[in-house]
Amino acid sequence: MNFLDAEYVQGFMRMANDGWEQGWHERNGGNLSYRVKTEEVELVKENFVAKEWQAIGATVPDLAGEFFLVTGSGKYFRNVIIKPEDSICMLEVDQTGEKYRIVWGLVNGGRPTSELPSHLMNHEVKKKATDGKYRVIYHAHTTNVIALTFVLPLKDEVFTRELWEMATECPVVFPAGIGMVPWMVPGGCEIAIATSKLMKAYDVAIWAHHGMFAAGEDFDLTFGLMHTVEKSAEILVKMLSMQPTKLQTITPDDFRDLARDFNVTLPEKFLYTK
Repeated sequence: MNFLDAEYVQGFMRMANDGWEQGWHERNGGNLSYRVKTEEVELVKENFVAKEWQAIGATVPDLAGEFFLVTGSGKYFRNVIIKPEDSICMLEVDQTGEKYRIVWGLVNGGRPTSELPSHLMNHEVKKKATDGKYRVIYHAHTTNVIALTFVLPLKDEVFTRELWEMATECPVVFPAGIGMVPWMVPGGCEIAIATSKLMKAYDVAIWAHHGMFAAGEDFDLTFGLMHTVEKSAEILVKMLSMQPTKLQTITPDDFRDLARDFNVTLPEKFLYTK
């Protein structure tokens, strides 16, 4: 099978384009990765041309031998759908979990996303936490979420509660809440470690003054999660621009009723009295 004809490759490209159309990927901003299933690797293996092994910059032993579809460093999301062979790549992790090699893509040179350590460390966490179900990690520069990191306390409880209150679906879509990462230099091991610690408890982490990281089982669920959080943030930004206080909102007991009816568990630490 031609590499680009594979259904999961098409899904990856569509998700990248959806993010571009939302306005979340200015220039070369943002990155996306997908942990490829064994049978999906076999479908396109005839297209592989392996390059040299390179250091990941992190150690991910539980991903040894796995393959990932990822966006390229310095590549533009707007070009993924029109020049995929130049914009994305498939890579293989070695048996030590310390190196990778490109086996397809980036035909004009380049490297996988500079956030590769964060992506792979988070993939490792979510793989173990979900018995392998989670396969997508997505980072985007979501405008309204970034704006809120300048005016709200950078606390899990505050961001979760404020965003839950903005739309009734939010506690159903991300019942575990949201984790907050203070500003750090992107691309390195420090921010990768901080994010992966949060991903043990959450499916969403916000990087202060930078953007959002989301994890999910597939492209639709992960994009939908990112979209829901950003939509809630947009509502909050609009509300704060009208007046700084709410005349009415969803109460802690309302959330408990919602949790019961929708059969989700909402941690009590987010249901504090203001």
